[in-house]
Amino acid sequence: MVERHRDGSAFEATAAYCRAVRSGQAIAVSGTAATAPDGSALHPGDIYGQTREAFARAIDAVRALGGDVGDTVRTRLLLVPESDWREAVRAHREVFEGVDPANTTVFVAGFIPDGVLVEVELDAWVEE
Repeated sequence: MVERHRDGSAFEATAAYCRAVRSGQAIAVSGTAATAPDGSALHPGDIYGQTREAFARAIDAVRALGGDVGDTVRTRLLLVPESDWREAVRAHREVFEGVDPANTTVFVAGFIPDGVLVEVELDAWVEE
C-alpha cells in the first residue's frame, strides 16, 4: 500500500506530485523549499533560515506518514552557487546531530521559485 502526504503547495497540483510518499517502511520526501503560500521565498537571502524551514517541512511530512526525525537515513542539500554552504550544513547539523544520516550536499544551477537558495530532500525508514 502506498500512502501520500500533500502539504497543499501550489506546485503539487501544477506538477502532479506529493510532498512525501510512504511505501512499506520507506518514506521519500520531495525537494522541499522554504516558500510562502504564494510561492515566494521565505527568509530572503538567509540560507540558514531557509534550510531550517525546509527541513522542518520535510520532517512534518515524515511525521504525517508515521515516521520521525530519528528515522531519517538519507538527506540531500541542494544549494545555489552563491549560497553559504557552511550555514546550510550548520542547520543540517542542528536538526540531525545524533541521527547522522547519509548526506549529499551539492550546488545546482538554481530553483524555480525566485529567491530560493536551498531545497532539501530526505528519505526515512520506519518500523511497520
